[in-house]
Amino acid sequence: MTTDFQQKRSKGRPEVLAERIYQTLKNDIFEFRLMPGDRFSESEIAERMAVSRTPVRQALFWLEREGYVEVWFRSGWQVRPFDFAYFEELYDLRIVLEREAVRRLCGMAPGRCAELLAELNTFWIDTARLADGKTVSRHDEAFHMALVAAAGNSEMARIHAELTEKIRIIRHLDFTREDRIDATYSEHAAILRAVLKQQTEEAQRILTDHISVSKAEVRKITLHMLQQARLQPVSP
Repeated sequence: MTTDFQQKRSKGRPEVLAERIYQTLKNDIFEFRLMPGDRFSESEIAERMAVSRTPVRQALFWLEREGYVEVWFRSGWQVRPFDFAYFEELYDLRIVLEREAVRRLCGMAPGRCAELLAELNTFWIDTARLADGKTVSRHDEAFHMALVAAAGNSEMARIHAELTEKIRIIRHLDFTREDRIDATYSEHAAILRAVLKQQTEEAQRILTDHISVSKAEVRKITLHMLQQARLQPVSP
């Protein structure tokens, strides 16, 4: 699922070049090749990518709208510094939205609930586990978004989708370790089983613990990766 902003951008499709620059810069931020607090100019990016400043500026405006960079008056652009308090507030909001979604699902007729969660049940319980962290990360996002969407409140699902986009920059780091991938499979399966048995409190407890542990792990991994990235020698 995409945010409203992404949908509007897709409908009014800008030049492919700006889209490519946007994706490249976003990946650089996600992988810490562009570090929080790093400053740069449009000209530097244009020279690096062998393009004009116009598509670079467009790409940067998209990234600014999504909260990844900020413009500095007369001094170019900056990757937004990490604000862990902000990210933790977003994780807390996730818990509120997803606990409510689980409550609503547990209150549905069992057959209807099973129908809505059938695809999730097949992937997380009945299908062989995947090992690639990036792939599992995408499916993890889809799992949580599907839970909220299945609850039947489109506005709640929209807010949750926007929140998901905002935390993606650090959330994907939770899938860089094999034990965290295994834990995700086990916890998702436990959530689904509790929901399908209409065990509201148990499903909410497992879900809350699942997100809380992920939040703590992501913070530790992010701090470690930031430290490692800063120790890397600068390429000539």
